[in-house]
Amino acid sequence: MALPHSFDPDARVEDLLARVAGGDHDAFTGVYDALSGSVMGLACRILRDVAQAEEVTQEVMIEVWRTADRYSPERGTAKAWVLTVAHRRAVDRVRSAQAGSAREHRTVTLEPQRPFDEVAEIVQDHDEQRRLHRCLTALARQERVPLMLAYYQGLTYLEVADALSTPEGTVKSRMRAGLRRLRACLEADA
Repeated sequence: MALPHSFDPDARVEDLLARVAGGDHDAFTGVYDALSGSVMGLACRILRDVAQAEEVTQEVMIEVWRTADRYSPERGTAKAWVLTVAHRRAVDRVRSAQAGSAREHRTVTLEPQRPFDEVAEIVQDHDEQRRLHRCLTALARQERVPLMLAYYQGLTYLEVADALSTPEGTVKSRMRAGLRRLRACLEADA
């Protein structure tokens, strides 16, 4: 059963839109019936998503209801005005989706990949460095210096022996003893 409408079925959409501007609900029903299919079709072509096109169609028709008084017949037909509103809404929706996607992409690509808890890792590194420094300073100089030359300068035990003008076997023994004491100190601190 069709609902009775208080408008002439042959009335032009322009006339109906003028009545909508005055708050006529029945005239809006006529505008909706006449143009919602065209709005939906345009939105579908632009958005390529039926659900989003339905949302845009609803938004456009609400905007038509609220802003019908802005329609000016001198500037074009009512259908052209409504479809312009629909086109603008659909394009805005596409741009918004693209901007959101671009924002997410920039966030992912521009942020360096960091460990989950970077602060905890930095604190742990500083703590380990402090413990290592304390344990190194606790070593006798004759054990500490060869280890520091090997670790910080990247020298082999032969190069350390040459740099210290000490026999190779002595340097090797001191480095082994120093490493044992260093390991014991670090394990005791852990």
